[in-house]
Amino acid sequence: MRVDLHTHSTASDGTDRPGELVRNAVAAGLDVVALTDHDTTRGHAEALAALPEGLTLVTGAELSCRVDGISMHMLAYLFDAREPALLAERELVRDDRVPRAQGMIAKLNALGAPVTWEQVARIAGDGSVGRPHIATALVELGVVRSVDDAFTADWLGDGGRAHMDKHETDPFEAIRLVKAAGGVTVFAHPGAAKRGRTVPEATVAELAAAGLDGIEVDHMDHDPDTRARLRGLAGELGLLVTGSSDYHGSRKTCVLGENLTDPEVYGEIVRRATGAFPVPGTGGR
Repeated sequence: MRVDLHTHSTASDGTDRPGELVRNAVAAGLDVVALTDHDTTRGHAEALAALPEGLTLVTGAELSCRVDGISMHMLAYLFDAREPALLAERELVRDDRVPRAQGMIAKLNALGAPVTWEQVARIAGDGSVGRPHIATALVELGVVRSVDDAFTADWLGDGGRAHMDKHETDPFEAIRLVKAAGGVTVFAHPGAAKRGRTVPEATVAELAAAGLDGIEVDHMDHDPDTRARLRGLAGELGLLVTGSSDYHGSRKTCVLGENLTDPEVYGEIVRRATGAFPVPGTGGR
């Protein structure tokens, strides 16, 4: 069984529509895929309607969090998407994305990069606007060579010249909200140092004590030494270990199934969830 528990569609900052993503997941030889768009579940309905036979969909989201001034992401799986408190928090985060993006565009203009809101809105389409859309605009204009090159101190990286903070959920609160909605939480790419400051292991231990279920270890942003360190930390703290592609379509170089989650770990995630259940495909359309 091949299980990829972290992907994005056009509902946030991926380039595949949700229906296209699940079809591509089958083509990549996956048996299970999780759709985890940033702070939204808007892509789930389309993905479910198109779900091919032989593929199981895990519904989820990647929640934007911040602790002690450090930005982090929390993968939430199989929660009740209609639970009012978690829904309100996701909407609060999403609603802050537009003024934040407009503020970053103003900073880029002051730096001589002629990005416009109209350009970024076109790139984002129906998705929740975010830094990757602005980064893509910089690539289109020839300001940087790649999306990754935009995520530096010179441009959009944390603390960078054109960076702006947004509303982000306290991760302890995120764990509480997801648990109350029957979901399971996994700390996404905790060792991705090239993205900025990483959360100290002592804080990860506190999150584990607060109910964190797992950490994403096998990820494109983790080198072998980082993976070994995180695997050891997970063992010490009794956390589940997951792996995934963090697929964004053509916006990133990673491919579906590039990293995978052990089927036994996937089974444990399903066992712990009470808010929703994986959906097996029946052919889609």
